[in-house]
Amino acid sequence: MCGIVGCILKRENNIGEVLYQCLKRLEYRGYDSAGVAIISDGEIVVVKDKGVIDEINEKYKFDSLLGRIGIGHTRWATHGAPDKVNAHPHVDCKEKIAVVHNGVIENFYELKSELVDEGHNYKSRTDTEVICHLIEKYYDETGNFREAVIKAIRRLNGSFALAIISTYEPGKIYCVKKDSPLVLGISDRYVLCSSDIPSILPLTRRIVVLDDYDLAIISESGYEVYNLVKNDYVKRDVVEVDWSIEVAEKSGFPHFMIKEIHEIPLIIKYALEAPKMYIDLLAELIDRGSKIYFIAAGTSYHAALIGSYIFSKIARISVTPVIASEFKERYGDSIDVNSVVLAISQSGETADVLKAIEHAKIMGATILAITNVLGSTLTRVSRAYVLQQSGPEISVAATKTYIGQLVILYQLALQLARKRGKISQREIDELRQELHRLPEVARDVLERCENVIKNMVSKYVNSNLFFFLGRGINTATALEGRLKLMEISYIPSLAYPAGESKHGPISLIDKGTPVIFIVPRDETRDLIIGNIMEMKARGAKIIAIAEEGDKEISELSDDIIWMPKVNPLLTPVIYVIPLQLFAYYMAVNRGLDPDKPRHLAKSVTVL
Repeated sequence: MCGIVGCILKRENNIGEVLYQCLKRLEYRGYDSAGVAIISDGEIVVVKDKGVIDEINEKYKFDSLLGRIGIGHTRWATHGAPDKVNAHPHVDCKEKIAVVHNGVIENFYELKSELVDEGHNYKSRTDTEVICHLIEKYYDETGNFREAVIKAIRRLNGSFALAIISTYEPGKIYCVKKDSPLVLGISDRYVLCSSDIPSILPLTRRIVVLDDYDLAIISESGYEVYNLVKNDYVKRDVVEVDWSIEVAEKSGFPHFMIKEIHEIPLIIKYALEAPKMYIDLLAELIDRGSKIYFIAAGTSYHAALIGSYIFSKIARISVTPVIASEFKERYGDSIDVNSVVLAISQSGETADVLKAIEHAKIMGATILAITNVLGSTLTRVSRAYVLQQSGPEISVAATKTYIGQLVILYQLALQLARKRGKISQREIDELRQELHRLPEVARDVLERCENVIKNMVSKYVNSNLFFFLGRGINTATALEGRLKLMEISYIPSLAYPAGESKHGPISLIDKGTPVIFIVPRDETRDLIIGNIMEMKARGAKIIAIAEEGDKEISELSDDIIWMPKVNPLLTPVIYVIPLQLFAYYMAVNRGLDPDKPRHLAKSVTVL
């Protein structure tokens, strides 16, 4: 995700140097461009470009900019290619207002159309630039900058952390938080705002954590916070942080992997805010195909496999999920102009995926993509794509990006279902409502599961073999749980459709062998009970992930992880979370670094 910072100097005027150092401490988040805006001699000066911060600074010398107030940004592109024009900060038509933004403006296209029709000169392809022009519009109407900011914010749908400066109020930074993280920093020399504590930690340890819908106005004299829901000023206390910079980068978590698992509720929300017009475009192109393939590798293949179930059950479309490295040999000769190939790749640089779509393109297929990296090779070679908007993932093992891919696939299936009229509008609306409830459900899962799993892991830490079994749509959840445990704990593990367990795998069961069952309350449950009893009869230890209140599963299990009730079709999104936690705590208990599993790379870019 993007990183933002803002700073007001109380005594010095070396604002460029301070912003440069703050941006350097945001580099760990990942970015493709960076920039700063300062107020100097009554004007806004913007310096920005794509590339590495040190290279941008060497080119433009923004660390030498003089002034006492400024904002900065590291960008992870979600709207518009990673280039100089789309880099932040963005300014309004008169260059009197500058904004930096972390998050996603869901309704930016409608707002942009309105503003362009009114004569605003829109320079970039970002969602962020609408904010500058909205504030400009309302300032022209009211002459009151605070009122203009509030009116603009109330028009925005989506997620955002904002830092806003203006020559209309040159001694203040307006800071706004909704869903995306934002804190203030207070000291006798600085008043600051930032996406992350690490960027400002060397400057102050006195931190103010903002709540959603807080509008904080900072100045030399301190800060005041106005809550846009309560329509009143509120008290937000200063807390003293004793973290090191290394701990602060992980938001107090010991590893990036567990931090990223805890980001899942927000990542679901970001994926749900993917621009509807791109979802619609992909759905339309998929609908034209007579043969549809989902190709991917590793964790993304498990998302593709779940996608094939989703498309069949929701949109009534048959989809073939294929491991990318096998695609050409298995289906290459049958691809033609009526084929649609949807490639799923977190990095957009996975070599096997790119090789497969290169062949499919030569054969005349329509190439589509779901990826997390704008400007990646996959976005350049695809006819159309959707960004999952998960932000950078530092840990090698994919967790939050897998969830982001699933949420995009659900939205595509729902749009196709609406387009094809295969299920009722009421069913579509109910599923969509359930989907939008998932951030809250995921948060509940994390709260209820984590301590249970910590305690459970200690019982199984010395096990030398694990089984993961599921049926139907959650066969892929079993596969993903097995992959995570194997990746970061190095424990031999097997995953199968539960119905296949009698066809060979059951021969490996010894007394005490842990078998993890994914058991939602769906049409597969009764069959899975039979599989549980078969394993239990042979001495296996049964670990079940099941819907809360399922007494029969509880009685059959040695350990159980209770899950909240959701629509059975949506269970893959939340039932994988305890498996991610299980893998993480197993690795930690075995003294391993879950962020850097041996022999593995974040993006496999060679065949």
